[in-house]
Amino acid sequence: MPALNRVQLIGRLGKDPEGRFTPTGKQVTSFNVAISNRWKSGGETKEYTEWVHVEAWGRLGEVCQEYLHKGSLVYIEGRLKTERYEDKGETKYFTKVVALSLQFLDKKPADEPMLQVEEEVGEYEV
Repeated sequence: MPALNRVQLIGRLGKDPEGRFTPTGKQVTSFNVAISNRWKSGGETKEYTEWVHVEAWGRLGEVCQEYLHKGSLVYIEGRLKTERYEDKGETKYFTKVVALSLQFLDKKPADEPMLQVEEEVGEYEV
């Protein structure tokens, strides 16, 4: 049976990306993206913001760390990954997005080119 694990997001960074290296020397950059929804209910405008944790590996992570900052508007394609950890003897789970491609959506002066980076599948650690 075929399976599909693909996520597409457009949102703004909540803070500057944070980079680190794994014990094997691979670079990974982490950041949170806010995706806001607005609607009207009874004449009143309401808003809800969903926060999504994103990881970018290898060269894609380097580009994120170099060019993105708090408030940057980005389009991200990736896959969901759920991790588990122990906290005070209790097993907890959290889901994040592993970015496979990213496009900057902030408006730039006309002389600056649009940069799009795609990561090869499998450049992340399991």
